[in-house]
Amino acid sequence: MATDIKDTAHAVDAASVMRLLPARPRLLALGEPTHGEDTLLALRNELFRQLVEQEGYRTIAIESDCVMGLLVDDHITSGTGTLDEVMRHGFSHGWGGSAANRELVHWMRAYNDGRSAPDRLHFAGFDGPLEITAAASPRQALTALHDYLAAWVDADLLPCTAETLNHLLGTDDRWTNPAAMTDPDQSVGQSAEARELRLLANDLVALLDEQMPHLLAATTREDWDRARLYGRTASGLLRYHRWMADTSPARMTRLVGVRDQMMADNLLAVAARGPALVYAHNSHLQREKSTMRMGGMQLEWWSAGAVVSAQLGEEYAFVATALGTIRHQGVDTPPPDTVEGLLYGLPEDRSLIDTRRLTTTLGDTHPTPRVSPWFGYAPLDPAHLANSDALLFVKDVQRS
Repeated sequence: MATDIKDTAHAVDAASVMRLLPARPRLLALGEPTHGEDTLLALRNELFRQLVEQEGYRTIAIESDCVMGLLVDDHITSGTGTLDEVMRHGFSHGWGGSAANRELVHWMRAYNDGRSAPDRLHFAGFDGPLEITAAASPRQALTALHDYLAAWVDADLLPCTAETLNHLLGTDDRWTNPAAMTDPDQSVGQSAEARELRLLANDLVALLDEQMPHLLAATTREDWDRARLYGRTASGLLRYHRWMADTSPARMTRLVGVRDQMMADNLLAVAARGPALVYAHNSHLQREKSTMRMGGMQLEWWSAGAVVSAQLGEEYAFVATALGTIRHQGVDTPPPDTVEGLLYGLPEDRSLIDTRRLTTTLGDTHPTPRVSPWFGYAPLDPAHLANSDALLFVKDVQRS
């Protein structure tokens, strides 16, 4: 079988990826099974450069705050702010401290220098302004949407004033209270003010859509797109806070589901602008339901990738990543009866695996699911092989 498995492996480059796909995707999603490893991010950077230079891709979207990501895009496209400022304020989840992410931003800015607007590269965060322990106040997104509309639409058409929004929002610490994650009674998400804000957010987004012809003539498509992003984010955050205040058994499932739906909405907006590379955890990009154990509960929900794949069909492609070892985290050589163990015998340090051919090669052999000794690494589920368009295998992840 080792010889057969070797025949499923290809060089890791953009051309090889494209040859394995049924069609040229609008969104090419590259997953990772663990966060924070610059070895994987550097490989992502190289693939993105090849996609830009060989395939005409112009956008990369990563698992980071979508509103903060606007700072990165401004820097890349127009030079706004310094690289240090952008890395400090343009990324969530600590991603700004990554040397590989810094190199990505630096390269994209250099690439754009002197190029016309249609040929410039773009950056997008596609996560909501969420952390595992708390969610942001909807203030920034909601007020930015209102400000845009107030500047260009007759005041009589607005559902409320800026002062009304400010009064209903109150202080931001009401929204960001970390105690609300474990105690729904600490959340303001089902207060009378929050319910009113959800209605107003819906009205503001509806007005934005109704006035699209006028707004596109008065401003720019980029301005309108950003206002739409603010609207999606405000509505999503208010929905998330509503479920933080919920006391039913569905609470945690709805929270993770709302987050991935926010991701999916952002990815569909990215797809509307042209082909993009998407980079995030495998669990957010896979076509199967995602699972996670949290607070003693087993959660299941549809990932952003599953939602987007259902809408885009072959215009969405997913390449999962699997790893052999992360020795600095205690993840040693994989057992030989796992998918990772079977691939670990390949001679190359990294390989692009034809998953359809690998599935055929395995035949009636059913690899054992690998168990990780470290919570930060999620091994590949063998049952997911068939629904991945390809598999990127990295034998050994070195300490960053």
